[in-house]
Amino acid sequence: MRLQRVLARAGLSSRREAETLIAAGRVLVNGRPAQLGQTVDPARDAVTLDGKPVKGPVAAHWLVLHKPAGVITTRRDPEGRPTVFDLVPDTPGLTYVGRLDYMTEGVLLLTTDGDAAHRLTHPSHEVERTYVATVRGPVTAAVREARKGVELDDGIVRPTEVQSRPLGNRRWEFELTIREGKTREVRRVCEALGLEVERLVRVRFGPVRLGALPPGAVRPLSGTELRFVEALVQAAPKPRRDPDFDDLDA
Repeated sequence: MRLQRVLARAGLSSRREAETLIAAGRVLVNGRPAQLGQTVDPARDAVTLDGKPVKGPVAAHWLVLHKPAGVITTRRDPEGRPTVFDLVPDTPGLTYVGRLDYMTEGVLLLTTDGDAAHRLTHPSHEVERTYVATVRGPVTAAVREARKGVELDDGIVRPTEVQSRPLGNRRWEFELTIREGKTREVRRVCEALGLEVERLVRVRFGPVRLGALPPGAVRPLSGTELRFVEALVQAAPKPRRDPDFDDLDA
């Protein structure tokens, strides 16, 4: 197992932060300074951080955040914009499970289990996400066309469910459930269908629903949600890392 992963699974840092610790000489393996990229056997090798033994993996920590609009899904932003990590407890190794773009709101899962995060967001595993867009435009025709499938530059999007609801003043709620996880998929689908998006909210990711959680608020997963998420992770084989895969959902 790579040393960065050992430190992350022990809840001591993210994998990127672990690289900094190793480069600074703060991590030893069997009494010798660790090297970046080094692999270790946690059952046989003695790993220490600042002279203290690195213990075995801690239980994964899971949170659900209602990401507001105007918040970026990243750890740090060079432009100084607020990030999702400004809204959640400071937890070593915490990472997001699939990104939402700057103006998209809604359910965002965060976890200390990086492998689980990658499995849940990889397109090959087809975890359902439901979005509700507030739109203007030819919604009746858009629903009909979306149910047939919408062709984008990078392939056809075939929603598993499509519906609409009138809001008045020529505005509609346009609800899509998708599985593909293409980059900015929902916004591109709406554009292809001639719909102008005023607001976009992800109301469900797999078994986790937004419910009444206010914007900017965070909560732990319920026991039922956690069991369903763990079942999804266990059922998904570990995907090959794809350098072209971008997990920006919408």
